[in-house]
Amino acid sequence: MALAFVLPRLVFGAGMLRELPSELLLLGISQPLLISDRGLERAGVVSTVCLTAPAIAAVFLDVPENPTAAGADLAVQAYRDGACDGIVALGGGSVLDTAKMVAALVAGAAVCAADLIGRSEVIRAVAPLIAIPTTIGTGSESSPVAALHREPGSIAIGTRGAILVPKVALCDPDLARSLQRRLIAATAIDALSHCIEGFFAEPPHPVIDALALDGIARVFADVHAALEPDGDAARASIMAAAFAGGAAIHNGLGPAHAVALACADQHVHHGTVIGVALPSTTRLLATHFSAKAARVAMAAGNGNADLGDALRTLIGSLGLPATLDAAGYQVGASEALVAAMVASPFNRSSPYVPTPAEYGAILTGIAG
Repeated sequence: MALAFVLPRLVFGAGMLRELPSELLLLGISQPLLISDRGLERAGVVSTVCLTAPAIAAVFLDVPENPTAAGADLAVQAYRDGACDGIVALGGGSVLDTAKMVAALVAGAAVCAADLIGRSEVIRAVAPLIAIPTTIGTGSESSPVAALHREPGSIAIGTRGAILVPKVALCDPDLARSLQRRLIAATAIDALSHCIEGFFAEPPHPVIDALALDGIARVFADVHAALEPDGDAARASIMAAAFAGGAAIHNGLGPAHAVALACADQHVHHGTVIGVALPSTTRLLATHFSAKAARVAMAAGNGNADLGDALRTLIGSLGLPATLDAAGYQVGASEALVAAMVASPFNRSSPYVPTPAEYGAILTGIAG
């Protein structure tokens, strides 16, 4: 039986930021807290949003690059100090994941974020949340997961539940114009990984499968153009793929994310690590599920190609590293890394779980 899943109301298109006031009105939010980060403040995006939605009552900008429980707790205090009744989250996955946890905390799910991490069963209600992504890859605007670090430098732990899905995803590709080329590339590959692993995950879901295959096609077709200054239409396409990838996360992820989670103990961009792992892990899945692999390859426009090779070629053409060493990750005790991959929660939804020997071979192949 296919699983039930929840998606946000989607407001999509260039210039759609202008719809923020009406979306706040529809949700009955009169005093929202804006959660964002200092980088978007410096870029002038925060001020643009505040001018667009004068109802914003308070602003919290101290979300760290790798989101923490302490950061979420500070945002909760800002919500309460501002007597807020809803949240607008503006940013990438770190901001959106923090906002999801804040929405649960202010509704009484737990006293502090550290007590809530990994415990979606205690969430009975959430404050209304509008997610405005400014990157084009994490899919947090449509996914049921919020991942936070208990302490800086620790492994991120996901809290998963349909109740965490934002009420509205306001996706305006104009907000991605200032992204660095490398960040566009890495986050697009992250979106691609969500679509691929969500499609392979079991049990299948016809709607998620359709979204995932469309997302795969979009990344392969449009990611290069999305890197260019005049690539507005292509960035919109990749933003749609990111939304599709977030939907696919409802079905689960797989071994590429098990590798990335094990390697999350150093400050290397998640999408970059995913790009290193994805060709090898997808090739392994393809050997066990050839019919699904053929549909992925067809969506990618590489019907007769080896799926691992097609992914490696795409990722290399974007200038992303092919090894962990080239990505800046220093492999220490390989046995501990392999053990972390084997123990990863992402194996639960993978239709095939690599053996310890297979994870070891993947690590050897990508270490550099």
